[in-house]
Amino acid sequence: MRIGAGLILTALLATGAYAEPPKLETLPQVPAGYIKIAQSIHGRYTNADALNSVLAGKASVDDDLPISFQWPGIYIEAEFGGPEIVINFDNTTDAFTVFIDGEESAKVVKPGDKVYRLSGLAQGWHRLRIEKNDESQDTVGTFGNMWIGPKEDFRWPQPRTRQIEFIGDSYTAGYGNTSPKRECTQAEIWATTDTQAAFGPLTAKHYDADYQINAYSGIGIVRNYNGVAPKRNMPLLYRSALIEDETVHPYNNPQWNPAIVVIALGGNDFSTPVHAGEKWASEDALTADYIASYVAFVQQIRASHPDARFILMNYGEARVGAAITEVIKRLNAAGETRVAALDVGGGFALTGCDWHLNTTDDKRISASLIAYIDAHPELWPNPEKAK
Repeated sequence: MRIGAGLILTALLATGAYAEPPKLETLPQVPAGYIKIAQSIHGRYTNADALNSVLAGKASVDDDLPISFQWPGIYIEAEFGGPEIVINFDNTTDAFTVFIDGEESAKVVKPGDKVYRLSGLAQGWHRLRIEKNDESQDTVGTFGNMWIGPKEDFRWPQPRTRQIEFIGDSYTAGYGNTSPKRECTQAEIWATTDTQAAFGPLTAKHYDADYQINAYSGIGIVRNYNGVAPKRNMPLLYRSALIEDETVHPYNNPQWNPAIVVIALGGNDFSTPVHAGEKWASEDALTADYIASYVAFVQQIRASHPDARFILMNYGEARVGAAITEVIKRLNAAGETRVAALDVGGGFALTGCDWHLNTTDDKRISASLIAYIDAHPELWPNPEKAK
């Protein structure tokens, strides 16, 4: 899903502590004497010049940026003192929203290898957050460095105490969720997909939790939408830092140990009939394969997330719900007890592109998740009252 190359930069009026909105503008180069600062990077990524390296979620001033990423829901944070910060997105593929001190400041689309300055800030400490909005299945995005003035200072953003992960398909990715219509071109799907407005980030932000969105439109546990790409299912792609063969870009981040893992997969497995030539002789054979592979997938994730509690989510689809019930039964029999089902119901408006969730649907699903988590405080390692 792509749109034409070029730059779209929209400044947004900010409210709050600033008498006038911060200003984002391009510069010919990084000003002389400016200091490169550290970043906190969230989501799956790898260093562009060392694809087999294992990075632990922080880019120090000595790291060789840019970073590379392909999964949706990436966000980057930095804390600094002073009235401005200089940013090199070094990205020709993605759409971003820039926040300063919690206020949305600008949108930047396919910025290229340009240098930007965000200025007009008050003196004192600031928290910068840059969110990737789009889904980019067939392109690898990058992000460069940040700098501050020579007399200013920076520090690591304080780590959040909670981590939550969402694994899913187009619903989790926010496919076309901001679209005003259902019939969309590929360019319109790309432009109206906002992962950060989908139910996963909404839920994580409610709890002030760091999050990963490991989602891929059209993906299934054993069968993708309409049977396409039969060897590229989620259990395979999940192993990768980039959406590629895990032997090239293996993912292993020892600092990522989410307390909650929400999996919402199955709609694509069963949404169309099994075609002639597919490996399943019948619908029953497909269901049996889905159940066995889902059990194995949860066990695969358990191996890397020893403290996680699993929520297997369903959107009111009876066949998926019945299969999930059997998945949990088998997991329990194998000794896996920290797993539960959550059906968030059906009846969604589905006015996004190609009859997908809209942002109101996303808010409804997030509310269901929040209600479930609040009713089960043991899901968090140190239960607190939700804010």
